[in-house]
Amino acid sequence: MSLPQQLRGESDFDQLPHNIPISAAIADIEENKGFIDYFMFVIEVKTKGGSKYLIYRRYREFFNLHQVIEAKYSPEDPERRGPHTCILPSLPGKVFMGNKREIAESRIPELNTYMKRLLGLPTWLLLDEALRMFFYQTDQDGQHQPRALRRLRPPTRKVKTVKPKMDLFSSPRAEAIFDFRGNGKAELNLKKGEVIFLLQRVNTDWLEGTVNNQTGIFPQSFVKIIKPLPESDSEGEAGGPSYSCLRCFLLTPSGVTTRDVCVQEDITIQPTYKDLLSRMRNVYKVDDFAVNYRDPEGDLIRILDDEDVQLMITESRGQQGNVKRPVNQFPWELYVTLTSDFSVYNAEA
Repeated sequence: MSLPQQLRGESDFDQLPHNIPISAAIADIEENKGFIDYFMFVIEVKTKGGSKYLIYRRYREFFNLHQVIEAKYSPEDPERRGPHTCILPSLPGKVFMGNKREIAESRIPELNTYMKRLLGLPTWLLLDEALRMFFYQTDQDGQHQPRALRRLRPPTRKVKTVKPKMDLFSSPRAEAIFDFRGNGKAELNLKKGEVIFLLQRVNTDWLEGTVNNQTGIFPQSFVKIIKPLPESDSEGEAGGPSYSCLRCFLLTPSGVTTRDVCVQEDITIQPTYKDLLSRMRNVYKVDDFAVNYRDPEGDLIRILDDEDVQLMITESRGQQGNVKRPVNQFPWELYVTLTSDFSVYNAEA
């Protein structure tokens, strides 16, 4: 008898559907360069029916799940538990300072213990919708290509490998004609005269490439193409991470600055208000500012919370047929204003 079956009554366990998760373990972590840089946990899930699959979850999703099930099933008095309450395992707390990779690595054993104890709770709790959806493999999970899965690899003898030399003269490449300072880890820093080896085209204005052992994206207007990408890679099919671009406008008394901010996110994602603020602060290097969008009437609407972000995205989807955009560009746009100038620009609109 397997460990999960020993933890519960055999008859109750037998009545569970075959797609119910019974164990989960973190296989690796992956960095995502989205609106903010964060790490996802790559989790291998095993079901009662014997199937295995991978899901990708952030710590905040663990935290949200725990809050939901705690509100439903945690007894007010631990000494007096009701028929549908139980003592839940402890979730490692939030960490606000420190290296993100080190924090993610340190959480792995704690989160593994948390999932093991969570899936060892009474069988009726395993049928909870929030719990099942957390461990369910979404379409996005299924399409994600894992990078390493260090903890699922069998131990092997180290073998010395020799990297094949790159044929520099046959590789697609470009030369920087201006200095470029990237914003965030997704963007390269370029110096005039450097040669960048091209990997793929992100959109009509941005390319992905590598220089000085760093890989990232950069605007095509800052380089001179020496040898162009093949046609297949020109459309962003090189097999690397996919980028989506957000058109942003910085409105100041001296004029308007337009910029495409490219992130490793699907265009259907709904970022949080906090993530948008963090990204715009990093891009424009300003502190006293506001983020806004234009409604269908052209008025400038200030974004103050996540509900405003949701409203902006909903309204932009309703206007998609009226505006032609590249397939990897977000259907909504951000207008960044200095806090004191908001009323001026709204009046001019």
